[in-house]
Amino acid sequence: MTTPQVTLLGIRHHGPGSARAVAAALEQLRPDAVLIEGPPEADALAAMAGDKELVPPVALLAHVVDDPGRAAFWPFAVFSPEWVALRYAADAGSAVGFIDLPAALTFALAARRAEEAQSGPGAPSGVPGGTSDGTGPQEDDGPTIGDPIGELARAAGHDDPERWWEDVIEHRSPGADALAPFAAVAEAMAALREEGTAGRRDELREAWMRQQIRAARRAGHQRIAVVCGAWHVPALQSMPSVAHDRALLAGLPKKPKTEVTWVPWTHRRLSQHTGYGAGIDSPGWYHHLFTTGQDDTRGTAGTGPATGRDTIAHWMTRVAELLRAEDHPVSSAHVIEAVRLADTLAAMRGRPLPGLTETLDAVRAVMCDGSDVALALVHDRLVVGDALGEVPADAPAVPLQRDLARVQRSLRLKPEAGERELVLDLRKELDGERSRLLHRLRLLGIDWGTPSRSTVNSTGTFRETWRLRWEPEFAVRVVEAAQWGTTVESAATGKAVEEAVRAAELAELTALAERCLLAGLPDALPAVMRLLADRAALDTDVAHLAAALPALVRSLRYGDVRATDGHALGEVAHGLAERICVGLPPACTGLDTDGATAMRAHLDAVHAAVALLAGPGRATGSAAPATDGGEPGGQSEPVAVAEHAGTPGVPAAGAGIDERWAAALRSLAEREPAGGPATGVPGLLRGRAVRLLLDDARLDTAEAGRRMGLVLSTAGAPADAAGWIEGFLAGQGALLLHDTALLGLLDDWLCAVPADSFTDLLPVLRRTFSALEAGVRRTVGERVATGPLTDRPVPVAAVAADLDPGRADAALPTLALLLGLPAAAPCHRPGGPRIPRQTDRRAS
Repeated sequence: MTTPQVTLLGIRHHGPGSARAVAAALEQLRPDAVLIEGPPEADALAAMAGDKELVPPVALLAHVVDDPGRAAFWPFAVFSPEWVALRYAADAGSAVGFIDLPAALTFALAARRAEEAQSGPGAPSGVPGGTSDGTGPQEDDGPTIGDPIGELARAAGHDDPERWWEDVIEHRSPGADALAPFAAVAEAMAALREEGTAGRRDELREAWMRQQIRAARRAGHQRIAVVCGAWHVPALQSMPSVAHDRALLAGLPKKPKTEVTWVPWTHRRLSQHTGYGAGIDSPGWYHHLFTTGQDDTRGTAGTGPATGRDTIAHWMTRVAELLRAEDHPVSSAHVIEAVRLADTLAAMRGRPLPGLTETLDAVRAVMCDGSDVALALVHDRLVVGDALGEVPADAPAVPLQRDLARVQRSLRLKPEAGERELVLDLRKELDGERSRLLHRLRLLGIDWGTPSRSTVNSTGTFRETWRLRWEPEFAVRVVEAAQWGTTVESAATGKAVEEAVRAAELAELTALAERCLLAGLPDALPAVMRLLADRAALDTDVAHLAAALPALVRSLRYGDVRATDGHALGEVAHGLAERICVGLPPACTGLDTDGATAMRAHLDAVHAAVALLAGPGRATGSAAPATDGGEPGGQSEPVAVAEHAGTPGVPAAGAGIDERWAAALRSLAEREPAGGPATGVPGLLRGRAVRLLLDDARLDTAEAGRRMGLVLSTAGAPADAAGWIEGFLAGQGALLLHDTALLGLLDDWLCAVPADSFTDLLPVLRRTFSALEAGVRRTVGERVATGPLTDRPVPVAAVAADLDPGRADAALPTLALLLGLPAAAPCHRPGGPRIPRQTDRRAS
């Protein structure tokens, strides 16, 4: 295996045992040149491995300059043999270089394969040496032996390749001759390659590697160490002629211009199948094995800082620390017993040391009480882990990446691999800037933060809650986004304008306008609003208008908190609302079931939007006044719109729009299909319109009951009546509990439905009542079970004379404190201080 000049170190990528063996071999060889399997474009970056600010896990990112989406990663962890070789070369001052097929050629070959796949199987082969009929070897052909480690394990009589490899390699430390393990691995791989053949891709890669080894010899290096995958060692041992390798590499496609840089990586991403041999199931465990040390004999010092038994004890201690932090009762006795059980399991299974299987079995039995839930936490946090690497500031990067790093530092938002919650108060300058950064990144397709529901019970528009997690592939998206600008703000502006031009529907433009306001992009908003106004003027589809209005009205809410000008938004929003009011009844006529279901969602959304546009003058009443220095009260959203409506230059909010909307709902409710379904509005929409009018106090319960009675009469079609009921209740059935007459009408109708029609209506009825609250369903069932409801007297509320004023006054101070009202002493005089009731606030 060893020549006077070249030593081949065959390794398993991301294996801690291989990493320790490489470290020992390099110390023994003292090479003056180290060649590593990897993209040669990264040669200039190899020296950065000695920089203390380059902290693994990291990855080499290569991408095509003109098409950043064509990218590839080469990840490195602390326990990667390639990283150990890089660090040795940096510390020893040895020459270092990468010798695998260039990344640019990899991209070019992939592009050619894609073209050949589109042209069909009869196209000429795009790989040197392939046949024109498409049956010859292709560049992506793999070796006939898919898993060399698995083949070796089976030959040794083991059915678990990973366990066999751990016992033979990972759990053992180098002996007196550090090169002996590599000689054994090379011999085994040579035997495997005699049984099978290498794929076309491997032939190209190995030919390129041999060319680079020859180049290193010509450069005058005397002791050359080559760190590569063990599968390639036999092909690099027997060096064919230069002409042979040149013939293999002849006809390769033209290389695109490619750039390479270091980017942070994570253990979680290492556990996925990317790059060289990544896809290891336990990067956190491997990191522990490599950094803590492991030995093949107990009580004997190994190459690491601790013995094998100490390694397991340290691991169990980390598990105990994690479980204690999650409120699991774990003591030091648990740690001791878990170590003993892991040792016993390893001995029973004939293993030199406890492996991951034994340690997890011991943790489950001793520390988790047999629970797989707690064990899943250990697997996620420790076996995989959330380690995130770091890259020096002077590493090559596009200007957008540098600006993003600068903004992250200024806003004290450090990227982290673990997920965490971030609650922002938009009234604070720092939190406002953080919010704008996260929204800008989302516009660029970099979802570092995703909005989530706050654990704080608040409906104020000043609060935002985010879930943050940095993913390594965001580095590629940053490079892709660099085409729109050199800073985060300019790139988000350019992307927003481009999306506005490409938008196919009106709703996309209104949603984009909202995102521009959230992201604080004043340069993008005018262009978006011009396109929005033009599209709104030409779009006649009521469904499109209804889908566009809610996002536009929500955008008006941000005027008071984010200090944005909403004049143009207000004009377009009111114009859309008026056109919806005019076109809604005709647009709902003759709809089928699917169309009616979709329109009902639009109906609810527009109703909520009109409520915001109408401001405090709506019939439903205004919201409670803001308290605590501007924090909205219980119904804060209308308050935000009310404040925004007073902004100079913004049209008066809700100038009659609520009345026009109510008229549209009345027209919708009255359009019954007298001449068949195509002549009127479906019952689903008519029932929903009646319910919305009832909730807004524009219909009383008597009129709603009258309309329900007409629909549920024997003259009405059962299917239309079932749809009406579904729209009227729509997940809010508490009304049936407060109005016995309505419940009686519904009960009588259900009892009178013919048997043949009831079967057809059953799916609609089940969907309607299953959407009600569980308590409502239970109470309705109990009331129906007690007997007829139509003639039952309605309970009368207790009169004021039944109240005990003394007991009531005792609760006044507490209620005043809860509601944020001035404290009032108990008073029995009529007209004295009292707690305003909900009806009083609506009347004010």
